[in-house]
Amino acid sequence: MTLDPKDLASSPDVDVREKQRGPVTLRRSSSVESTTTDQRLLDSRGPSDWVHTDPWRVMRIQAEFVEGFGALAELPRAVTVFGSARTGRDHPEYETGRKLGKALAEAGFASITGGGPGAMEAVNRGAQEAGGMSVGLGIELPFEQGLNPWVDLGVNFRYFFTRKTMFVKYSQAFICLPGGFGTLDELFEALTLVQTKKVTKFPVVLFGVDYWQGLYDWLRDSVAGSGKIGEKDLALLHLTDDIDDAVRVVEEAYKAWQDAH
Repeated sequence: MTLDPKDLASSPDVDVREKQRGPVTLRRSSSVESTTTDQRLLDSRGPSDWVHTDPWRVMRIQAEFVEGFGALAELPRAVTVFGSARTGRDHPEYETGRKLGKALAEAGFASITGGGPGAMEAVNRGAQEAGGMSVGLGIELPFEQGLNPWVDLGVNFRYFFTRKTMFVKYSQAFICLPGGFGTLDELFEALTLVQTKKVTKFPVVLFGVDYWQGLYDWLRDSVAGSGKIGEKDLALLHLTDDIDDAVRVVEEAYKAWQDAH
């Protein structure tokens, strides 16, 4: 049986107090509010707890997407390079990153990194020194980090998932230098997106055979060996120690993407 709202309103036993808060309907005890939205907007006094509520976070997330898309919309073709923030400037991997950034710039690709120190700094430095576009997408962390001085175009994010979207959306490939949890996180995120065809023609290069070989062997022997992934999935990874080889993989994938579009 369908109840008529008019009948409910006339019934002494049914509480049908109702109030609209924009698109939201508040009924019964929820409808009792001492102020309106306009009053709360215009009155600067009172507690600031509201800036930490989920509805406000949604606006921050939206703003991050808008700022990221706006800042990177005119970026030329680009490659995202990941690697450890703990790589020292005197470490051989730092010089490798610097040479990689230079080679990508000479091939006409911008270099996108997480904008931090270590291997990320090395890649940004090599790209900038070679006259290429050097991009850093930073993240708010509990400890102070900031963008390295070789970033030409930098965007800082509060949320990892917003930043991840920018890494994938504006890159034609991922190259992973030796790194830790952050590098592994981005590596498997990229592999999942390619495997599920959320992105296409997107190579993932593991640079540093000695460092990555153990992971690759585990994926081949344990994960693929037990049928958790297929041979095609394993083939999404390319291991190399050669900068020219890494750039070749990127260029071939980009050409394939161009041909498909």
